Amino acid sequence: MNDALVIIPTYDERENLDMIVSRTLASGAAVDVLVVDDGSPDGTGALADNWAAREPRVHVMHRTEKAGLGAAYLAGFAWGLERGYDAIVEMDADGSHHPEDLPRMLGLLSDDDLVLGSRWVPGGEVENWPLRRELLSRGGSWYTRGALGIRVADTTGGFRAFRASALRRIDLDAVESRGYCFQVDLLWRALQAGLRVVETPITFTERVHGASKMSGSIVRESLTKVTLWGLRRRGRALVELVVRHRRLPSVRATSHRVGPVVRHAQAR
Repeated sequence: MNDALVIIPTYDERENLDMIVSRTLASGAAVDVLVVDDGSPDGTGALADNWAAREPRVHVMHRTEKAGLGAAYLAGFAWGLERGYDAIVEMDADGSHHPEDLPRMLGLLSDDDLVLGSRWVPGGEVENWPLRRELLSRGGSWYTRGALGIRVADTTGGFRAFRASALRRIDLDAVESRGYCFQVDLLWRALQAGLRVVETPITFTERVHGASKMSGSIVRESLTKVTLWGLRRRGRALVELVVRHRRLPSVRATSHRVGPVVRHAQAR
């Protein structure tokens, strides 16, 4: 067993699975792969089983229904923590995240608890993304920074590496979100727990095969929950100031840094 586990959630990703698994195994990082498939009707789960049958570094978790990105990751986290991995990585199945960045991201865990692959720090970029999607992503991160009072540039990105010890400091059972808002939810809890968070630039590439799972309902869920979390934080801060005459510790400056600009690894 390797020290790090890369979790790849899938739903109808048969066209992408061979590519992402082979690139991950060839990335130069000492990682195992866990494919978490939510009962894909296109046969993604069976293809993942074929990989696991011939490659001991690949494992598969079959779930019976499409229960959301967050639920898939939480199940994967539990699987990895039970088996004693030192680091656990979130990565999309569609090729938008480059596995060639894994050695650098895992290396940063020597000094930090959570590494965020960031599109919006210096050196980060997106490829082949429509302007509407870029504006939506940038706008979502801008709103989240303001609502929660944090400095993270890319709050919604899904390419992340955690120390296992850091994940254990987060109450994963209390995570409220199951859809794409899960990424903001987990980041917010990490910052409040005082974890050391670093953003490192990545290139995000729009998927070639399959359709994006993004929808209007996902955006509305994220806006609603982020607004609620921000209001709760301000309410707690007011109570602390009025009743206890002290300020809540800031999550803006104490737990977050931006790594240096890097030359991106090229996709193979």
